[in-house]
Amino acid sequence: MTKVVLDPNHFDSKARQWDANPVFRDRAERIAAGIRAEVALTRDMAALDYGCGSGLLSFPFKDEVGRITCKDTSAGMLDVLREKIAEQGVTNMTVRQTDLTADPLPDERYDLIYSSMTLHHIPDTAHILAVFHQLLNPGGHLCIADLDREDGSFHGIEVDVHHGFDRDALAGLARAAGFRDVRFRTVFEIVKERDDGQRAYPVFLMTAGRD
Repeated sequence: MTKVVLDPNHFDSKARQWDANPVFRDRAERIAAGIRAEVALTRDMAALDYGCGSGLLSFPFKDEVGRITCKDTSAGMLDVLREKIAEQGVTNMTVRQTDLTADPLPDERYDLIYSSMTLHHIPDTAHILAVFHQLLNPGGHLCIADLDREDGSFHGIEVDVHHGFDRDALAGLARAAGFRDVRFRTVFEIVKERDDGQRAYPVFLMTAGRD
């Protein structure tokens, strides 16, 4: 089967309508709640939201951590995010267009890195986990939300992405990258209509620490 790579402008084209989707808003709130349950957030923390999109996962934390750097490869999503930051008068969120799989590592380091529904779009999972480990301060936390392993029907079997993740295998990759205390919880279910009825796709939150 010929694999289809998502159009690089796929998320740019959806940016203006993204926040209007109640599923996306609800998912972000559930993931944020899961992160709060696992990590003691403080105003001393510097956080990185990688694959931030329109910032749905970062806005819930704007009054709970000290500084949030929002990074994504989609210019369209980042334009929407900048507008929201300006409209709400948020002063502790910074936006940067970045591809951590290809760009040089930044100088800044973080106490918390979180990412939602981004990992399955990154071909080399082991590499990006190693990058996250390098970017965390000692004692920092990594929080990754993504799909459990599925049969390819979420995006379509022909789309060239990871079709979710096996939790044990992903935990092994995280430990190999240097993380400890790797834990999982189910935080959300995305329900899609299929020809044979509704199908639920669980979303996990993986949390891990850096020594």
